[in-house]
Formats: sequence, C-alpha cells, structure tokens
Amino acid sequence: MKQIGQNSKGFTLIELMIVVAIIGIISAIAYPSYQGIIASSARSTAQADLMSFATAMERHNASSYTYKGAAAGGANTGKPTIFAQHSPSSEPATSKKYDLIIETMSANGLTYRLKATPTSGGVADGTGAIYYFSDGRKAWDENNNGSIDSDEYCWSC
Repeated sequence: MKQIGQNSKGFTLIELMIVVAIIGIISAIAYPSYQGIIASSARSTAQADLMSFATAMERHNASSYTYKGAAAGGANTGKPTIFAQHSPSSEPATSKKYDLIIETMSANGLTYRLKATPTSGGVADGTGAIYYFSDGRKAWDENNNGSIDSDEYCWSC
C-alpha cells in the first residue's frame, strides 16, 4: 500500500504560491515599461501627423498665398479643415490619442504654430503637448507644465 507523499506527482501549494509571486513581481516591473512604450509610439504617430499637417498647411498656402483660413469655418486658429483633427489621422476619430489644432497664426498670415494635445484618459495623457512651428522648429512640453522651456525645443528631448 502507498503512503501519502510517496511518489506523488504535481505541485504543492507553496510551489504554486512562489510561481504566482514571481509572475506578480515581473508584471509589476514590466507593465510601466510597456505603458511607456505605448505612449512613445502614440507620440511618434502624432509627430508624423504634425508633419503631414504642416504639409497640408503648405498646400493651403500655395493655393491661397496665406496660411489664413485653414481652420474650421475659415478661421485662422482652431480645428483644421485642411487636415484631420485627430491623431492617428489614419484611424477613426474614436481611436484618437491626440487632438490637432492650429494654435496660433501671425496677423499677416505668414507664420503658424500647430499643436497636438494628448486626449484626456488616453495612453499619452499627461505626457505633454507636441508643437510644430512654420519655420521648422519642433517642441515637446515634456514636463507637461503648459509652456515650452528652452530645453524642450526638440521632439526627442
């Protein structure tokens, strides 16, 4: 007759608890890194969309000799009519991660600033807005303080 514990096959409860604890520790370390990669990917897509938006602004300028009137209702600032109002622009608006706007326009209509703002509750929320200027400068409000500091005039700060 076999006694309990002799030649038993399987795992003990302690062994299973140790495995679950190890998986929990690995998950706790990996998940924030994963979220950072997802936010970085969304930011890269928004940067590409801002460049395409700038190209649309140049097309608008080539046909009307000014950047004025590129926003909704013929306005100079706000949501664009010449490009998608969200990023990723290749996806439906329900999947948007950034809102795209023409933030500022000079009085003479010769310069502008485009802005991509992370959507509230999205994967990039809290990572700061991204800017593109008509003179080719780029900025990222990396510290998310609402202004562009002197060391934030880049997209890869």
